Amino acid sequence: MIPIRPATRDDDDAIANIIMPIVRAGETYALDRDMTQEQVLAFWHAPGNSVFVAEVGGHVLGSYFCRANKAGGGRHVANCGYATHASATGRGIARAMAEHSFEHARAAGFRAMQYNFVIASNDRAVRLWLSLGFEQVGRLPGAFDHPTLGEVDALVLYRRL
Repeated sequence: MIPIRPATRDDDDAIANIIMPIVRAGETYALDRDMTQEQVLAFWHAPGNSVFVAEVGGHVLGSYFCRANKAGGGRHVANCGYATHASATGRGIARAMAEHSFEHARAAGFRAMQYNFVIASNDRAVRLWLSLGFEQVGRLPGAFDHPTLGEVDALVLYRRL
């Protein structure tokens, strides 16, 4: 069992240490690669986001946020963003955070979850989401400008909670 708890602002340095290399690489998030740490943390902690961390042995190894995907008639659908420290890849951190996010979202009144822009070349993430019951409901051809692969597709994934 991987402990997951609500993040505090005291976790910001650990969260930034996870997310900044991901943003700089520009391979999995549609964020500007030159964002500052303050901008990245503002994105992660945006109003309406519930932020959590996965902490193992006193070390934050992952973080995710959960929010409403849209307002109004779409507010019953959650949206999340996940990040795992590079040193913890393959240890079940992302799966544990995903499962935690499903429970959190249900408890918050969400009835479904949608990921709007999953980069198709992010094989590990795509395999994980599909194994957790997401369906690919859309494909956006060439929608993401990957720094080494060029234009790659982005996927829209959806599942009921």
